[in-house]
Amino acid sequence: MSYARQEVIVNRDCPAVTVPYGSPVTIEEGCSATITQQLGGSYTVVVEGNLYRIEGADGDALGFDPIEETTHVPEGPATAQSIEDAAWSLLATCYDPEIPIDIVNLGLVYSCKVVPAGDDRFNIEVQMTLTAPGCGMGTMIADEARSKLLSIHGVEEVKVDLVWDPPWSREMISEPARLQMGLL
Repeated sequence: MSYARQEVIVNRDCPAVTVPYGSPVTIEEGCSATITQQLGGSYTVVVEGNLYRIEGADGDALGFDPIEETTHVPEGPATAQSIEDAAWSLLATCYDPEIPIDIVNLGLVYSCKVVPAGDDRFNIEVQMTLTAPGCGMGTMIADEARSKLLSIHGVEEVKVDLVWDPPWSREMISEPARLQMGLL
């Protein structure tokens, strides 16, 4: 994980998403890109003055090994508590592409409930918000959270709801994150 800027040449056509609008695009082979953030299994890059997010699976287009999704197996028997612990850990690997702070420490995750679904199977229900209601990245961040939570062994279904009440404010950012961002 890195916050340092790094210049690279894109070595193949690469799918990306515009930030903050969330529109899919293709960054063409041969473009010069500046990596501004490499966190949570994705890359945020600047190409010709525009900001894009590239999934870790396409890291090879930037000269890195692709990041493969893996199944996360909680230690010991699957219980509601072990699934919840794993869920919070994975939610803390989801990042807003513009801010180098995970969605948990940004205060965007309001709740994460684990519901038994029978025979060591569980469902997860998450309520989260965004830093701004009009953020085009909201669906992408929620989908990333859903995908990561589905990777937990024993999880059958995941529901991630974007909610707007209470509205997010800077006071919801954790103290360590506020310190990291220079807000203390």
